[in-house]
Amino acid sequence: METAALLAPFTALEFLQDAFLLTGEGPVLSGFILHPRPKACASLSVLQHYRIHGIRPRRPEAVTPQRSAATNGKKGDELSSTSEPKFRDLAVFGGKAVRLVRFNVDHQDGKQPHFEILGPLMELQDWALDVHWLAGDKRSLLCVATAHNSALLLDSITGNVLFQRSCLEGCLLYSSLLLVHESWSDAVLVGGTVFNQLVLWKPAGGGTESVDPERKAPVERRLLGHSGVIFSIAYLQEKGWLASASDDRSVRVWGVGALGGPQGNCGDFKPACLRVLYGHQARVFSVRLSPGKVFSAGEDGACLVWDWAGGGKVVCTLKGHRAGGVRALAVSEGTGDGARWVATGGADGGLRLWRMKPNEQGKEKLEDAATEKLTDLKFTGHGSPKVVCMVGEEDKHASWSQSKLVVCTDQGTVYQYSDGQWEMVWKGTPEFQSYCLMETTTVSLKDSTAKMSLCAVGNLSGSIQVFPIAHPQCGVLLTGGTGKIHSLIWQETKDGIYLLASGSEGLVFRWLIEVQSEKNPPSSLSVKPLPSFLLPRGAKRWLTAAVRLHSNTQGGLWVCGDRRGSLLLFQDGGTREQKTVDDRRLDDCLLTGRKQTHGEEVEQRPPGGDRKGERKEGPDSLLQPLSCLFGVHGKLGVTSVSEHQGLLYSTGRDGCVRVFRVLLVAPQKLEGKSNGKSVENRGGLQLDVLRVQRACKGMEWLERVLILESDIPAEEKDEEHLGKESENHYKTKNLSGKLEVTEASEEKESFKGEEENTEDKGRQARFAIIGFHAVHFVVWDPVRQERLLAVPCGGGHRSWRLWPSHKGVWPGHGALVFIKQGAVMASRPPGEASSRAAEAGRYEGWGLREGVHGRGIGCVCRLGAITGIGDVKEAQRGEERWEIVATGGEDTSVTVLALRPSCGRVKVLSVITDHISSVRTLTAVTRPEGGREDQALSALLVSAGGRAQMQCYRLLVGWDRRRLVPSCQVIQVASHRLDEQWERRRNRHKTVKMDPETRYMSVVAVDEKTDGCLLAVACSDGAVRLFSVSEVKHQVDLLWETFYHQRCVLSVAACSLQDQKCNKYKLLFSAATDGKIAVWDLTDASSLWAGASSPGPAAPIPCFSIHAHQSGVNSLAVRADNLGHPEDGCRVTVASGGDDGQLTVSMIRVQYPNDSPISEPLVSPQAQFQSPEQLHLHLESQCRIPLAHASPLTALKLLSPDLVVSTSSDQRVCLWRVGSTDISHIGALCCHVADAAGLAVWEGKLTEEEEDKHKKTGFESEREIAICPRSPTGLNVTHQTAAPFNKDQKTNDEVEAVGETGDPDCQTSNEGGGETPAEWRHPRGADSSAETESEVNTEGGVTASWESQGEGGKTGWVLVCGQGFQLLRVPDAERRSSRREK
Repeated sequence: METAALLAPFTALEFLQDAFLLTGEGPVLSGFILHPRPKACASLSVLQHYRIHGIRPRRPEAVTPQRSAATNGKKGDELSSTSEPKFRDLAVFGGKAVRLVRFNVDHQDGKQPHFEILGPLMELQDWALDVHWLAGDKRSLLCVATAHNSALLLDSITGNVLFQRSCLEGCLLYSSLLLVHESWSDAVLVGGTVFNQLVLWKPAGGGTESVDPERKAPVERRLLGHSGVIFSIAYLQEKGWLASASDDRSVRVWGVGALGGPQGNCGDFKPACLRVLYGHQARVFSVRLSPGKVFSAGEDGACLVWDWAGGGKVVCTLKGHRAGGVRALAVSEGTGDGARWVATGGADGGLRLWRMKPNEQGKEKLEDAATEKLTDLKFTGHGSPKVVCMVGEEDKHASWSQSKLVVCTDQGTVYQYSDGQWEMVWKGTPEFQSYCLMETTTVSLKDSTAKMSLCAVGNLSGSIQVFPIAHPQCGVLLTGGTGKIHSLIWQETKDGIYLLASGSEGLVFRWLIEVQSEKNPPSSLSVKPLPSFLLPRGAKRWLTAAVRLHSNTQGGLWVCGDRRGSLLLFQDGGTREQKTVDDRRLDDCLLTGRKQTHGEEVEQRPPGGDRKGERKEGPDSLLQPLSCLFGVHGKLGVTSVSEHQGLLYSTGRDGCVRVFRVLLVAPQKLEGKSNGKSVENRGGLQLDVLRVQRACKGMEWLERVLILESDIPAEEKDEEHLGKESENHYKTKNLSGKLEVTEASEEKESFKGEEENTEDKGRQARFAIIGFHAVHFVVWDPVRQERLLAVPCGGGHRSWRLWPSHKGVWPGHGALVFIKQGAVMASRPPGEASSRAAEAGRYEGWGLREGVHGRGIGCVCRLGAITGIGDVKEAQRGEERWEIVATGGEDTSVTVLALRPSCGRVKVLSVITDHISSVRTLTAVTRPEGGREDQALSALLVSAGGRAQMQCYRLLVGWDRRRLVPSCQVIQVASHRLDEQWERRRNRHKTVKMDPETRYMSVVAVDEKTDGCLLAVACSDGAVRLFSVSEVKHQVDLLWETFYHQRCVLSVAACSLQDQKCNKYKLLFSAATDGKIAVWDLTDASSLWAGASSPGPAAPIPCFSIHAHQSGVNSLAVRADNLGHPEDGCRVTVASGGDDGQLTVSMIRVQYPNDSPISEPLVSPQAQFQSPEQLHLHLESQCRIPLAHASPLTALKLLSPDLVVSTSSDQRVCLWRVGSTDISHIGALCCHVADAAGLAVWEGKLTEEEEDKHKKTGFESEREIAICPRSPTGLNVTHQTAAPFNKDQKTNDEVEAVGETGDPDCQTSNEGGGETPAEWRHPRGADSSAETESEVNTEGGVTASWESQGEGGKTGWVLVCGQGFQLLRVPDAERRSSRREK
């Protein structure tokens, strides 16, 4: 096995001045070049199975005899061939290993920066906490601080320990810092003990190296104050500051004076604590110091920047990681202008980078934290402000200081705020007093590039005054009925500006307005009346949101939201209400048969204000909705509707964002839906909800969604060869695209035919939700689960405007203007000159790697593979293959990923955050989609987990021809919770309500159809439940449940059988915490689908039972194989792994009912469950390996009929060959994923690119054993010629020996049904020993001989998930296992 892709938490970060960023991810050392823009440049696996925890560059003067003078200017601090050496030597350490690596940075020869191994892997007897180069030594000596408060002097050339000294305080250290001037005698060690103390001591013991190593060094200084263990220590020499980060959520800064130096000074005799910094909400993992600033990062996922001069206050908060916190932090030294790079590596596998300048660090605080300082704009006009609007914000280049505010008072007067002054713009007639509405917009002048701001004001009597703000005398008066104007909506399109006014009786009046520029008068408004909309009958019958769409085939379409919470679809020139109405009764959500008894007038006034004319509107001119989603946003109404890349987004005060589309369906195929979707359709158009996204808990009042801007520039093709970058796919383009109405050949099949037009259409974008959470106005990121902006405005029920909101995009910064208690308030002073728009990318940071899950991945499911043509160079080589997988984590999210095995590239396609608890299990039913089976796929994904919650999605994965990456569209099918099921039961007061803590432990698809599937679920309350999923009805039904196991059911698995008469049978296997496996015959389960709505039938009883383990069975893998003769039936292989660390493989013989009985007598305890009309099952044999893993076995899968893959929390992935009577251990690999919990395996063919690379990267020269003299301290040295972790060569991993798992035990069932133990041992002869050495103990794979055997055949893939994931390749697995069996 060899590594093809790795995503793990970043545990080490280090800057090389201002030019490069070095990262440690597992054993992989990576480099990023920072100029002209950050991008990956090199990668190499250096520490085998150890995780990198530190990178220490050697100072340049210690490498080159002469140091060039630094050049002036911006590039003075960058690495170049003229001012710095062409390479830098690095000491990389982690765990119990240290290694020297050279980073070549020369660009003159056209070579990319790359890493080079300098020496062997030096293994220590203790954990290395810090390493420091001895600058005054030419022999490459290293000073190493270890976890038991000791220090080593290490010769990196020979690997020998020259000197070792321990401290008299012999306790365990959580962190350590070495301060070395030039020699060992100058060294000072600062250790953070397990007793919450900082101890300072000198390893040299007084300045001589001849001190007896047995004599322990005393503690020179002791710093007390923390109440938790200390995770990180930093020292700033020029200030004499020592900072410590602790488990008690605090950062302490100590004034210790000069440490180290030529004499090994230990600083002040009584160090004082200068600052105690509290601001993190969880443990603080890292701390760094710079002049005037303190940087800290912790488990809360935030990096705080503290201002020393400001009394230790937080001046900047850097966020961007998902759950799990920040594990690594690095701050660059700074350039001539004082700007610094800040890098954070998260537990989610994400890597972020910021560029900060000194003036911005000290003056401004980022708005991802709550803004407590509000500015009163001191309104001086008459009356009380009621409505506030903003003009000038449509220009994306306009700054905050250039924006102007417009306020309308209760006296019907409009004021404008500009340059700190209020001035009156327009004063209305008495009919505009006491009640008025106001909306503003900016429109382009006809035949001109200039823009003009328009204002519309409505009143109680149906009058609407529309005027330019710059020339209010040039306005027109429109009439929208005789009643109250409930709402005004401006809608800008390429055809002009539309104004919608919602009046009484559910009428929505519309006008098309154009502004024509003339010399005298300055401008005039051209108003064209349009047919009115008629809203459905209801108590709250007015419009609250609208958006106009354009379709090439359907013309102008309007999607509107009303106060009742419904979404409506109208069409320009569409169906009008007729005088005669048929007697057919429609659903209550649509208004039919109503006749208008009065005409409505549309009036225009010339600039002088007189009426120009009027037009009567009859009943034939009213447009009624083509489609209606009645009450989908609850009774509190829809707040916004917007469109982006062909999809529609609506928000409401029900706390939900709904993503939907316009679907073209044949009218005869329309059916009613039971979940509130379309119940009426005219003209074949239908609103179809794809997803429902909830905001955070307590955030029910949502106002709108803003599309998030991308963190990374679009040019990422040059990073293809690196294989480790993960480009940010949430790139926002302009939002003025057309709507593509989806045509479906079936009712819900809309993806077919979209692969030719998948550049932007139908792909859900990543968005932020804005709304009110308690008393705060909040911009919320639902993926990262964090606030991007929070303003204490007092809550909802107020007029507000957010800047900037150009085209509905969130650029990473903003300001809020709102009305509170009769005052106009702003979160930032309007006159403030802001460079935030230009610096938005710097504050938001660069996402060098998108995070996946921060709290561990609990389950993984492979959906399939797609291929696509890449760039020109890739097209010459052929197509590229992407593996599509779904992962579920403890952070309650489901992530859809695309993996490219040829280069290790990882791309996040979609993040689903609908679960309220952890996701424990996934399953999918996949089928090809589109013209080619390998260019698009469709999968029904089912996720389940805590709180007995189940979610079903339809995933449509295709190839994006413009971005040259896969794209995924998520359609929400249905959801289910057991407590909701209990609420719908009759006579529920007679039953016991389900346990709210019930968890779904495992789910498997038993049977599938075109419109759904049957699911079997293992539950923690001891039940096995069977559900049916219907995509047509959009619902999940519970068919039956059984409590046969009477204890927690941990896993389920299913298999299908078919006899010679093509009769199909379904078997379900369930296992619980008692170690028993029950077998259920679900052959007749398909008949239960028809009666899903009726009460469920009686649950069946198991037809067979197997005792496999002494404790819980965590994982099951089942496979059925037909025997040679039809009358022999078939054999089912059941592999199971449990908490006892045991691997058990049971062989079950299955005899079909119509075949002759098997020769062996069915003498077993399970025979009582079987009837003559059912399948006959008999346990043929059972093999066990008691110590398959050193800890509980968490997951196992069958890669081929005789090859089992297993994993455990001991971080090993083992391969086992299953024979007819035994199990043999093939090999094991130490993976780099901690807490391995999920496993996915599959087989596939190698592409031409992979085959070429496969032949070039043989294992003949990948491993060398260099036996170095063992040091007195027991240092073990293993030499390896490491391979780069990129597309040219794969990571080499350490493979353990065969005999490490102990001796397997095989038990074979006899004819009487009993079990006879039979011992199986590994061969111990000389020949077998040689075979073991050559085939198993190779670092790059399980056996070296396998490489020469695979010539274009199948290859196996293993994906291990836990704290990250690792993709492993098993070359030619099926051939190899069969060959070894022979």
